[in-house]
Amino acid sequence: MKRLLLNADMGESFGPWVMGLDDEVMPHVDLANVACGFHASDPDVIRMTVRLAKRHGVTVGAHPAYPDMVGFGRRSMACTAEEVENLVLYQVGALAGVCRAEGLEVGYVKPHGALYNDMMRDPEILAAVMRALVAYDPRLPLMVMATRDPSATRELAERHGVTLWFEAFADRAYDAEGRLVSRREPGAVHHDPEVIVDQARRIARGEPLTASDGSQLVLAADTLCVHGDNAESIAAIRAIREALDGSASGS
Repeated sequence: MKRLLLNADMGESFGPWVMGLDDEVMPHVDLANVACGFHASDPDVIRMTVRLAKRHGVTVGAHPAYPDMVGFGRRSMACTAEEVENLVLYQVGALAGVCRAEGLEVGYVKPHGALYNDMMRDPEILAAVMRALVAYDPRLPLMVMATRDPSATRELAERHGVTLWFEAFADRAYDAEGRLVSRREPGAVHHDPEVIVDQARRIARGEPLTASDGSQLVLAADTLCVHGDNAESIAAIRAIREALDGSASGS
């Protein structure tokens, strides 16, 4: 079974308002997607999150978004390709400054929310994100969605000289093309820990999932996204970590 890296969105609190159980999630993941201030977070939260990642030996990644604090970055915005390139570059640079102060470096980039979904639908936006990475550091991997057919994404990445990390989700339902079912649809998010752990195992083993239309779907992934917003989700993360580590050591 493939050794999947676990990633989680982190540092999404703002001032006294707390979102996510970062202290409990961080010990169980490999990659921390740190919000860069456009959809969530502030300088104090960013630095605190980077320090927490350093304490647990977790790789820090930039989690840039559209400038949409009110909508938590989940609303598409009418940005030009140049604006997308610049807003990604700006946010990566902000996080890189904090990382440098703490003796770390940004290890990868994973766009957030609507920007992530838009880049997977629109090659022009995806190319803009890739140009931002290359302009900052061409060695930075870009985390993208693992779909049924990732060939177009691979071709664009090769053209720009960008390394891809393909990501799958343990707690989300997929459509027939391997894209996430909208959160507005019933059943889009899995809540049963057994279902979540089973989906994680299937992805790690390269076994098929059942898509929303009943078809079989196989996703080739390098990393698995987990969420830690409540006690139940923390328990699911622990169970995923144990299941994947146990299966990997036994294979």
